[in-house]
Amino acid sequence: MTIVVTGANRGIGYELARQYAEAGHEVIATTRGDIPPDLAETVSWQRLDVTDADAVSRLGRDLAAAEVELLICNAGIYPDKGQSLPDGYPPEMWAQVFAVNVTGVFLTVQALLPALARARDGRIAVIASMMGSSSCAAGGSYIYRASKAAAVNLSRNLARDLAPRGISVGAYHPGWVSTDMGGTAAQITPVDAAAGLIRRFRHLTLDNTGCFESFDGTTLPF
Repeated sequence: MTIVVTGANRGIGYELARQYAEAGHEVIATTRGDIPPDLAETVSWQRLDVTDADAVSRLGRDLAAAEVELLICNAGIYPDKGQSLPDGYPPEMWAQVFAVNVTGVFLTVQALLPALARARDGRIAVIASMMGSSSCAAGGSYIYRASKAAAVNLSRNLARDLAPRGISVGAYHPGWVSTDMGGTAAQITPVDAAAGLIRRFRHLTLDNTGCFESFDGTTLPF
C-alpha cells in the first residue's frame, strides 16, 4: 500500500510514517524541517510547506502516476495556546493557523486527487481534534478550535463529494498526545496514538465515510 503522510518529521506524523514503513508499506512523507535520520532510508521524503500552493501542486505532479491508497493530512499547528481573550489572538495568527490546518488540508487533497482516484479504494484521513467538536466546546484556544472545527466540516463535505469517485474520507482525534503540541501532561504516547489511528484508518470505507472518530474508536459528536 502507498501512503502519504504530511508533517511527518516528528510527533504523531513521525510515528505514523514509522509504523507504516515498519509494516512494509511504501510511505511518502513530507516535512518542512529536518528528515529523521532513522527514517531516511525506509521512508521517501518530500520537502513541503502545505501553505505553499505551488509546492503542493508540484507534489501532486510528482505523484501523478502513483496509486495512493491513503493520504493522511497530519500537518498542523497550535500557536494560540495560552493566548488571552482581552488582548491575544492577533489577526495574523488566525490567518497562519487556518492556512495550515484548513487550507493546507484542502490543497493537499486537491493535488493528490488523481493519485487517490487511481487507487482501488482511496482513503483520506484528516487529523482533526476533539477540540474541533462544537458539542464539546470548553472555551479558550479559539483559533485552534475553530480551525479544527473547519477541518472536520471540510472532511464531511469532501466525503460527500468524493464518494461517487470511490474515495472515503474521515476526520480523527489522535487523543491528548505527549508531543511538542500536546505537552508533558498529555495522556498517551505518540506510539499509542499512531497505533490506534492506524486501526481506525483500516476500517475507513465508503460505508462510514464522513466519520469523526477518536483514535480508540469512539464516535465523536460534531
